[in-house]
Amino acid sequence: MTIREEPAAPHSREQMRALYDRWTRMWRGDFRHAEDILAPGFLIHQARPDGSDSEAVTGPARLLPEIEQTMAAFGGITITVDLGPIIDGDVIAARWTMRATYAGGIPHATAPVGTKISFSGHDILRVADGRFVEYWTCTDILDGLAQLGAVSGPNGPARH
Repeated sequence: MTIREEPAAPHSREQMRALYDRWTRMWRGDFRHAEDILAPGFLIHQARPDGSDSEAVTGPARLLPEIEQTMAAFGGITITVDLGPIIDGDVIAARWTMRATYAGGIPHATAPVGTKISFSGHDILRVADGRFVEYWTCTDILDGLAQLGAVSGPNGPARH
């Protein structure tokens, strides 16, 4: 006989919205609650530009360095939630736009430091026991790179 675990008690919409608010604060550099909102086995499902396996490393150790890299390349980061968060059971989804000022350091970028950029994306996060356990993301990073002149795209050709 297989014993099946009972699903965790559902969280209220207010708890889920508060959790997503802490998520967006983390993306603006507030790491104080990272261990509280990210499960130790936090798993990211993401198409990586370098082809690496987004699921090879899990937990806060996987996500926090990525946020730090973003913060090193951009200053004055603001994140506007354009749609959502939409809550359905244990899943939160939102579409967002990040606006920032280029601080330098992105390979092949030809835009001067101080260039203002914006790009959008969306998150789908699954919650269990009050923490995020899975993350699916789709970010239009190509739009951001094109604005920096690092790739050819809708906002102009790469200038090498």
